[in-house]
Formats: sequence, structure tokens, C-alpha cells
Amino acid sequence: MQDSGRADMTRSAVLSFIGGHGPVSRADLARSLDVSPALMTQTTKELLRQGLITEMALSPSRGGRPARLLGLAVDAGTAVGVKVVVDHITAVECGIDGTVLRAATEPFDAASPAALDALVALLRTFMAGSSSRRILGMGVATPGNVDAQSVGTVESTQMGWSGVPLGARLRAEFDLPVLVDNNVNALAIAETLYGQAKGHENALVVTIGTGIGAGIIADGVVLRGHAGIAGEIGHLPTVEGGPLCQCGARGCLEAVIGQQALVGEARQRGILTSGEAIGVLGDRADSGDQRAQEVYEQAGHLLGRALAGVVNLLDPEVVIVSGEGVESWRHWMFGFEPAFRACLIPAKRGVPVTVEAWADDRWAQGAACLVLGTPFDGQGLSGEQGEWVRQRLAETTSPPPGEADKADLR
Repeated sequence: MQDSGRADMTRSAVLSFIGGHGPVSRADLARSLDVSPALMTQTTKELLRQGLITEMALSPSRGGRPARLLGLAVDAGTAVGVKVVVDHITAVECGIDGTVLRAATEPFDAASPAALDALVALLRTFMAGSSSRRILGMGVATPGNVDAQSVGTVESTQMGWSGVPLGARLRAEFDLPVLVDNNVNALAIAETLYGQAKGHENALVVTIGTGIGAGIIADGVVLRGHAGIAGEIGHLPTVEGGPLCQCGARGCLEAVIGQQALVGEARQRGILTSGEAIGVLGDRADSGDQRAQEVYEQAGHLLGRALAGVVNLLDPEVVIVSGEGVESWRHWMFGFEPAFRACLIPAKRGVPVTVEAWADDRWAQGAACLVLGTPFDGQGLSGEQGEWVRQRLAETTSPPPGEADKADLR
């Protein structure tokens, strides 16, 4: 399963590379993506067979046999990606290489009894703006637990959703394949293909903000676990008898350093009034308010200790921190760095921690990748929805007979 998952990511990486760099030879692809010539030959054969890439002109010769360049089949279709959170949604439409062609963010109230009706209306407006000949499908990323990508029933304490049939409703409304996954898993996919995790087989993508979460990339595959909830580091037990968490337990990491917890701590210390929110706390820390800075420093300390344990357990090559909370990372880091490094085992004390600017577009792009990866879903995560995507893709592409068989590493 792991081998097929890694191959899936390699195929997606090929599409991403060609989309970002233009037509390229198989040999240059193999060198740039650090994969074997044999794997690149097999990968490009399958992409040609799927009609996702096409052979183009010969490249100029440097004394040997000219190499055939590979380019994207630009008419293969697009995918819509949607990030849904408590108070807004962000939707993107991506090309077959994952490039964001257009994006929109709109207010949304997840707690409303008519939340699904409102979501459908927002997405209908967004879809109406597409100029694509064929939308292959829709990927949706939400906080909380998702039973299976191909089913899309959501349990989210953060949004107040219990057993919400999100996938089924959207499929019925739009007559499209719909895949749903946890938002941090979707972000990890985007980071692997387009962000700081690119080129790393093992990475940890951590998000801080309203909640605390992680996407685990192991051997080139996003680890979902038995029920799709691997990476819920926000529910690591952190403070004995601490504040009540949304999950029902006490003292979870999220309950002591999530945005709501930081605001509560700041109000208790008299830094914020009852009507002031997280943005004001960040502004006060930026302006030099020592008490506000101490709230972030304390949160950074707790995060550092928790993540050190996760790094010691999983052995990632790199840790990437993202989410809306990184806007105040310069205040978190004073507590984070010393606590994190002190708790790592000696072999991991040099592990790099990179911070990526928060952008809803990247999260929604990850959601679109749930669709774009289905032609290569060797793990079967996409189920019948993946089959539907493949059928729609076949309707838009028709590679010349025998084209794939002529593919060799030149």
C-alpha cells in the first residue's frame, strides 16, 4: 500500500513540475524529482495512457539523440477545492497540475441550521464562474473527522457538526464526484506537492490557530490512520485537570493554546476586555505589551514540548508550521524554540522548523488535490468517487493509439 501511495505522489509531482516549469524531457524530470529512470518511464507511460500529459516537440540535441519533451494535456479538465471552516469558506479552481486558476472567499456560518443550504448556494455561484470544458470533481476540506473520502460524513466539534452528510449532499446538488477529508490532511498534500515539504519523504505539517492539528507525511504518503484522524495532536493530554476541551476531555493541548484558550487567558490577566478577540492580543504583543507577549511565549513553550514528543516518535525530516496563528509566530517562538530543542532526543535536535505564511488558498488547493490525485489512487481511498473522476477524465482525453507504448527514457 505504501509503495502504491508513493507512486501516486510521484505522478502528482510530475504534473506539478511540468505545470510549473513547462515542457520537459523524461530524463530531466527524473533528475529534478530524484527518482530512478525506470520509475519515471513507468510513471510517464501511465500519465500518457491517462491523457494527462502529451508528447511534444523534440528538444535540441547536445550531441546525442534528441529527447522528446512532455507537456500537460491542458484540456484534461479542472478540479474545484473548497476549505470549509466555522465562519467562512474558500473555494479554488485548479488546473490539472494543481495551479490555482481562480479563488474566492465568502462568509459562512457553520452553526446555522441552514448551513448546508448556504454552502450549496455559495458553491453554485462559484461554479457558475468556471470556463472549464470539464470540471472533474470537487474536493472539500473540513476540520474534524471524516469517515472516508468517498463518503464524506463529517464529525466536527469545532463546527458543531455531528454526522453531517456533506459529501452526499454536494454530490446530489452538483452531479459531480465529491471527495472530503480533514483540512490538515488536505494541507499536507498541498505542502508535499507545492510547499515546504516538497522533496521530503517524511514531514510533519503542524497548524496553529482556532485548533491545533498535524498532517503526517510518512514515506511520501499522507498518513490517515484507521478512521482518518491521525495527526490530532490538539488532543494530546497536556495539563492535568486543565480546561475543558471541545472533545470532552480536560487539559488537551488545543484547550490550553488554541485561539479561544489564548483569548481566555488574556482576559483573565486583564489584557483583553470581554469584547476583544485574538487580533487585538496580537496587536498588543506587536506593540510591545509584555503581558501579551508572555501569553504567546507560554503557549509556544507548551507547543514546543508537545511537538518534541511527536518528532521523537515519528522522525520527520522537517517540521512545517502553518495556520492563522503563524501571524504571531515571532511571539510564540521565544517559548517554542528552547522547549522544543531541549525535549528532542540528540539525533533529532537539528531538525529544521519552517514557518509558512497562512493562506486559505493553499488549504483549498489541497482539497482540489483530493480530486487530482484520483487517477493514481493505488490505495483505494477515493472509492467509487475516484472511479467517477476517472470516467469524467476519460471523456475529455483520448491519447493516440499506442502513444503510451512509445514512451521511453530519452
